[in-house]
Amino acid sequence: MPPAAGSHESEKQAAAQQAVDILHEISTILNCHLDRRTLSCCISMIENGVNPEALAAQKEKFKVQDVDRDARAG
Repeated sequence: MPPAAGSHESEKQAAAQQAVDILHEISTILNCHLDRRTLSCCISMIENGVNPEALAAQKEKFKVQDVDRDARAG
């Protein structure tokens, strides 16, 4: 008897959550300052064909903008 479709989806979702958890740990160790939600969005974009290097470059650009904004506010 084949497993129920819901069971397969549940396993798939659990594996995806585990992957995000592991990548979040790596991100934290590397001080990337990405929360789980942002990391999930980045993973999804890469899986859908976005160039990872371009995505990283945009993240750095936003980081610089945040530092500039904080310097002006402080």
